[in-house]
Amino acid sequence: MNNNYDVAVIGGGPAGATAAKELAEVGHHVLLLDRDGRIKPCGGAVPPILLREFGVPESQLETKVTGARMVAPSDKSVDMEIGGFVGMVDRATFDPWLRDRASAAGADLVIGKFKTLQQADDGKVQITYQSKDSETHAVTARVVIGADGAASKVREQAFAHQERMRHVFAYHEIVKSPESTTERFDPKRCDVYYQGKISPDFYGWVFPHGKCTSVGVGSAVKGFSLRNAVKAMRDETGLDDKQIIRREGAPLPLKPLKRWDNGKNVVLIGDAAGCVAPSSGEGIYYAMSCGRFATHAVDEMLQTGDARALKKVRRDFMKAHRMVFFILGVMQYWWYSSDKRREKFVDICRDPDVQKLTWDAYMNKQLVRAKPVAHIRIFFKDLAHLVGLNPS
Repeated sequence: MNNNYDVAVIGGGPAGATAAKELAEVGHHVLLLDRDGRIKPCGGAVPPILLREFGVPESQLETKVTGARMVAPSDKSVDMEIGGFVGMVDRATFDPWLRDRASAAGADLVIGKFKTLQQADDGKVQITYQSKDSETHAVTARVVIGADGAASKVREQAFAHQERMRHVFAYHEIVKSPESTTERFDPKRCDVYYQGKISPDFYGWVFPHGKCTSVGVGSAVKGFSLRNAVKAMRDETGLDDKQIIRREGAPLPLKPLKRWDNGKNVVLIGDAAGCVAPSSGEGIYYAMSCGRFATHAVDEMLQTGDARALKKVRRDFMKAHRMVFFILGVMQYWWYSSDKRREKFVDICRDPDVQKLTWDAYMNKQLVRAKPVAHIRIFFKDLAHLVGLNPS
């Protein structure tokens, strides 16, 4: 380890660890600084394309889910076959594996708490952090990547004008899974609750992780009891008597920020930049995608000295994912606004065309254009639901 780096990555989640690994692989001196022992609350779902694109072995999956159940406010449910699988990871083991992989690629992995960021006279950035032994250390870097979550301290210190980040607060309990399948719990199925009593503006989830299960909920409504909502889902699914292994909570962004770089030498990625899909709250794939775009842009800046290259992180990410984020944002704004609309939303999910296109889009991370007739049918069915008709 030295005190002068090409890049300092603050935060070792999927976004930061991906950027650190790939920047080290192309020959840059990289510091990866991460806090000790923090586990982000997360359902842990990852699409198969993540394994292929980022070289993640299936051994990192706790289990493979092959179905989903959508639960409406009336307690009516819709079962959906995925037509493949969704991988489930446990952030308590997956994130350390990503950090260790970055270290193996050549990044200096340091466990410590980020403290300050200051611009130096030579155009570099001086970073101080507190190590596990409570000592304060200082390093310099030509570029800083802020990957330190929705409440980013890097963003707070590096950006003069703070953009308000839209978010919900997510809370979940990791509990011991039942030993066998029951009528209310299936270890190969994700349950999603679209009910105002569970979340007035988002949703609740029961995601199996093999030996453990994540039971969680998100909401931006002040005063709403997330713990009571989780308890209600545990009661509903027969998990009320299962051992609680850990509890976690954190803000979950809902919209990418308009600016990710400071115009000099700092760029934000992952949750710090708001890279979480609206409506679904999916973040792991998009965080790693963001980390990869950061690799390209930061590498260009280091080679050319042109700080304008950092703008390409947001530009390229949004070019790849803007339409999906827009559609999911509209879905959340419209369908999550009342139980009446949630009921219709779950009912729409019964449609085979909707199910097929939904899972194709999720698994491949792009809008599916191969079935234009199905898109047209879905459009008119959605329209009929919105105006109060009852399409077949």
